[in-house]
Amino acid sequence: MIIFLMILSNVMSIVGKNMMWNDSLLNLNISGNKLRRDTRAIDRASRDYGKIANIRPDAVLYPTSVNDIVNLVKLSYNSKRPFGVAARGRGHSVRGQAMVKKGVVVEMTSLNTVTRGSRIRIVNDPRLGLYTDVGGEQMWIDVLYATLQRGLSPVVWTDYLYLTVGGTLSNAGLGGQAFRHGPQISNVFELDVITGKGRLVTCSNTYRSELFYAVLGGLGQFGIITRARIRLVKAPTKVKWVKLMYSDFSAYIRDQENLITSNDDGLNYVEGSVIMDYSHPISWETSFSPIEVSRIKTLLTQHKILYCIEAIKYYGYAPTYSNISETEVDNLFQGLSYVPGFIFKKDASYFDFLNRVHVKEIALQPLGLWNIPHPWLNMFIPKSSIMNFNQRVLVDFIHKQNKSTGPIHAYATRRNKWDDRMSAVTPDGEIFYFVGLLHAVVDGDWKSRDILNKEVLGLCKKLGIEVKEYLWNQKTKDEWIRHFGPKWRIFAQRKALFDPKKILSPGQNIFN
Repeated sequence: MIIFLMILSNVMSIVGKNMMWNDSLLNLNISGNKLRRDTRAIDRASRDYGKIANIRPDAVLYPTSVNDIVNLVKLSYNSKRPFGVAARGRGHSVRGQAMVKKGVVVEMTSLNTVTRGSRIRIVNDPRLGLYTDVGGEQMWIDVLYATLQRGLSPVVWTDYLYLTVGGTLSNAGLGGQAFRHGPQISNVFELDVITGKGRLVTCSNTYRSELFYAVLGGLGQFGIITRARIRLVKAPTKVKWVKLMYSDFSAYIRDQENLITSNDDGLNYVEGSVIMDYSHPISWETSFSPIEVSRIKTLLTQHKILYCIEAIKYYGYAPTYSNISETEVDNLFQGLSYVPGFIFKKDASYFDFLNRVHVKEIALQPLGLWNIPHPWLNMFIPKSSIMNFNQRVLVDFIHKQNKSTGPIHAYATRRNKWDDRMSAVTPDGEIFYFVGLLHAVVDGDWKSRDILNKEVLGLCKKLGIEVKEYLWNQKTKDEWIRHFGPKWRIFAQRKALFDPKKILSPGQNIFN
């Protein structure tokens, strides 16, 4: 029986321009008041972490079952006037990628409010080994809690865990463990996906593989992930947390590349960052003790720009929970060219290390320094261009013009850990660099940082530096084609196959 979702009083209050409401939505076969148009729901779905875009949908779906989402997409696909559908996890996009104009935003985390914890299941399979089946709406922090209770863990984590599984897998899911295991999309065995035709499909690398590879890193263009089967391994309980300071960029990248190409007994996590003499204290000081901050500031006055390698070694595995000796730690960094004496070590629990960004979030929120505009620019830079990028972009342009307004990440990873059959795009070469200009706009002037981002991209183009942007959507059709390069043809073919009416994720601005 078709159940009308909209409460009569809500429908009667729609006047003027609000009559743009798609009448076919009134016939959606979903029980209860799950499809909402109230101001609170619309406002929430119109903004994201970036605090830049403001795109208002017609309605917001709060599903309590996967079938609610299936019915919504199917209704659009079968409608004479198809409407856009955008799956929203934690809204951690920065430029409206999870928004839709005159369509419906699906609040994926609503699935977890009814079935909290029940959509995370851990299995030891004789063929696949250990894995967890996880609802696409689940946050990685909840996956961490559930798996650690069994002494297990996924192998790759994003720096911030309060993101949904479906959200990070739609992009790639990059973290400091990726040099060893690839991004999160390289560690998925199977998916349940709602395609743009409103079909719920199970797929893997051997079963309906075209959809499987399309969705992983596919920016939400081919389907909404409702379940992911993720590889698990035995979890450590402790980490040795080491930070090394550099004043010489060539030594910094040389040591990074040596660390990430070492054998399997080496480090488990490697990332890197750039600290400038005028960098906002919040962008780096909270990562060090007061004594360390004082020493680094003195070094900064001498060199103006410093580079920091952050490296992690896991230990304390059950059942012995054995420690790691200082000699073993020192051997990992033997022969490196960091500034003498500027190596900082500490021990932490595995959980505390993974949850470190949330701790900063808790500290910054009361100060009004978290919910501010974040016009980020994230890029993949080939190894062959990273020296030129540092000198011409970071040193000669950003530093000399005093334009650093947030943390700057710059670290190496390995391309052979990525699967080219997936939609995600990387530069050529075995090693490439992730560079993130993570602007945090305290003064509210995000437009000037946006101009800076465009100037950086323009300078890279002028210098012949091949840039593959990550988590970015302000492109023309031609720019998207250049972004995907040789993958564009198959990307477009997959769109026509799995979402021919261009219903899904219009906020990415690829086909819409």
